[in-house]
Amino acid sequence: MPADPESPTARGASRAGEVRDGASRGLRDVLPARFVQRADESDDAEFYAPTRLVTHIDDATIAALTEFYRSVLRPGMRVLDLMSSWVSHLPAEMAFARVAGQGMNPEELARNPRLTARVVQDLNRSPELPWDDRSFDAALCAVSVQYSTRPLELFASVRRVLAPGGLFAVAISHRMFPTKAVAIWHPLDVADRARLVGVYFRLAGGWTEPEIVDRSPAGADPLVVVTARREGS
Repeated sequence: MPADPESPTARGASRAGEVRDGASRGLRDVLPARFVQRADESDDAEFYAPTRLVTHIDDATIAALTEFYRSVLRPGMRVLDLMSSWVSHLPAEMAFARVAGQGMNPEELARNPRLTARVVQDLNRSPELPWDDRSFDAALCAVSVQYSTRPLELFASVRRVLAPGGLFAVAISHRMFPTKAVAIWHPLDVADRARLVGVYFRLAGGWTEPEIVDRSPAGADPLVVVTARREGS
């Protein structure tokens, strides 16, 4: 049965939601609006409606990303793959308790064999993730953070769904859909883009000091990963 709206549990959940909504509105005002404007402000759902079974970095860089995941993830972890598609680049030999994927295209998510749960959600419309607090041990975002128009709210929500000490790894490269990437991304080189992601972590709050790791293979697409862990209990 649905909870009585006047019950302590329901009132507590409502207040928690109000607190999150208020914090989210505050974070949204931190970055100047011009920083997160895009050349194409049309509906993201329409842009991502065509199914694209392609990869956005070359094979050597994919292998480097998989090797990075191998170095920081452990079997049995609960993993969240943000802005996912038909492939998650996770180590094939590593079994996880679950891998939840959020993305924009249901067919692409359905084709991803590593996912145990799939959610279609536009994080630019609603950056609050639909999972309970402390649901995951690690969150991943591969070469897609440049499309977030509400990154601080998103990073705060990722923190909420991670267990204390949980890892958030944001991988970046130089390829993108240019009309959907935020304005601040375009003039930066890969190193400065990594520093920008570090700023997202710091401004969102509740994270350890971000670490930047360059895993770029020789003669291939660059790969830099920015990581931080959830602070607090």
